[in-house]
Amino acid sequence: MNLKPLFDRIVIKQQEAETVTASGLVLAGSQEKPQIATVLAVGPGGIVDGKEIVMQLKVGDKILYPKYAGSEFRINGETLVVLRQSDVLAIVED
Repeated sequence: MNLKPLFDRIVIKQQEAETVTASGLVLAGSQEKPQIATVLAVGPGGIVDGKEIVMQLKVGDKILYPKYAGSEFRINGETLVVLRQSDVLAIVED
């Protein structure tokens, strides 16, 4: 399935939670969701609420976003999140 977000929205996929620590300890299943994700699709931007929005993100960017931002959907067995570009806190550069 190909998703095309509208206006200033993006589609992201969260990174998997770490199950083993750096020292080799296996972590229990009750962990918080990671707040780093990969951008899968980007809307075109345009006029949103009377303001012109230029999209700063692109497909493949790693981003940091707030814990409760966006709407979560399950599509084809994958959990994806749709949120506004303005909800993104930072681009993560390796």
